[in-house]
This record gives sequence, C-alpha cells and structure tokens, in this order.
Amino acid sequence: MSGHSKWSTIKHKKAKVDSQRAVVFQKYSRELIVSARLGGPDPAGNFRLRTAIEKAKAAGLPNDNIKRAIEKGAGAGASENYEELIYEGYGAGGAAIVVEAMTDNRNRTAGDIRSFFTKYNGSLGATGCVGWMFDQRGVITFDQSTDFDKLFEAAINLDALDVIEEEDSYKVLTTPESFQSVVEGLEKEGFKAETAELTRIPQNTVEITDEKTADQLLKLLDKLEEHDDVQNVYSNFDISDDILQKLEN
Repeated sequence: MSGHSKWSTIKHKKAKVDSQRAVVFQKYSRELIVSARLGGPDPAGNFRLRTAIEKAKAAGLPNDNIKRAIEKGAGAGASENYEELIYEGYGAGGAAIVVEAMTDNRNRTAGDIRSFFTKYNGSLGATGCVGWMFDQRGVITFDQSTDFDKLFEAAINLDALDVIEEEDSYKVLTTPESFQSVVEGLEKEGFKAETAELTRIPQNTVEITDEKTADQLLKLLDKLEEHDDVQNVYSNFDISDDILQKLEN
C-alpha cells in the first residue's frame, strides 16, 4: 500500500496547485459521457454514473458541464465515441505502471503514451505484463468522526474485504463485484462516504533509492496524468521522504 498511498498523496498535493483545470474537467466529462452511454442518463439506476457525478462535483466541475456531458452520453447531439483502454509498462527503476485511458483515437493515444515511457527511461509493454501485480479494489472512504466499530461491523456484514484505519480516515475495501452493494448497503445503514471509487492497489512495492531514478519516474507519471486521454495512473513504487524533499528543493 505504501507506494500507492504515497503516489496518491503526491497527486493530491499537485492537484492543489494544478492550474490545468480544463484538462481535469475534460477527464471527468469523459467519464460522465461514457457512464451515461453505457448505463443510461438516470443516476438512480446507473451506479457508475452516480459515482462519476459525485466525483465531478467534488472536483468542482460546474453543474452545467455535468448536465451537458450526461446529455452527450445519452445521445443528445454529437457525442464522441470514446473507448476505454489499458496500457501497461515499466518506469525507471522497474516500477510497474498501469494507465487507464478513454480515447476517440487509439493510435494517437498509444503513440503519445509510448513516447512518454521512452523519454523517461521506461518501456511500454504488452497488455497483462504488469496488471497482475495489482489487485482491483473498491475503496470507500469515511472521515474519522465515523464510529469505527459500527462501520466495521456493517461493512463486514455486507461482505466487504476489510476496514483500514489511516491517519485521517477509514477505508472500506471491497472486490469490484461487491463495490456497489457495499456502498449502497452502508448508505442504508446511515454511513455517508467522503469518496467511493474503484482503484488498483499494488501487491508489493519497488523501492526507488536514488534521485535520478525518482525524478524520471515522477516526471513520467506527471506526463501521463496530464494527457487529455488518460483517466487514471497506478504504480507500485515507494520513494523515501528524504528523496522527495531533495527533488522539491
């Protein structure tokens, strides 16, 4: 978990100062379009769309943008035909990387992603080359004002895998298959989640021990996340706080 958690922390810090709001909004809009196209425009009957709306609102996407994206996905007016793709490879230091993308031009996206890997001392591999190193999980986050014992009991009764206590939150872990039922079951029990998402958690981490490798790896991940077609990036690295501080200075 350490590599995944640390990368999440780095991303959150970066997001606070990220001025590329248009790129961020585009990513959420694409998820809304695809969710509405696949499951219909009514969030009450489309769990993926409901969670996409909640995430988009939390990110500051205006309600008008959300409405337009859902209408596009539902077939109102011209709608881009996005397909969901996964790219896998290795970054500097042997860190495994999984990239989830939505694109209307797979040749463009594959070419861009391959060039990023090559530029920063990585290599794009075949589908499946590193995906097996990650467990797909649902992660439902609650603030620590939640009664942990009651949350734990309710979550386990709903067939959640585990409930983890972190520094400032509690996280309920589920399989992808039980994610929706656990989210909805906890809501019925009166628990209000801060976030709920499907993610990929590394089974093991790779320790990055020198500044040059860490710098190449972080630059690669930044480039990938800044790309319009990329929705999510996952890696299994661990970088010490000392190296991170040196890179920030």
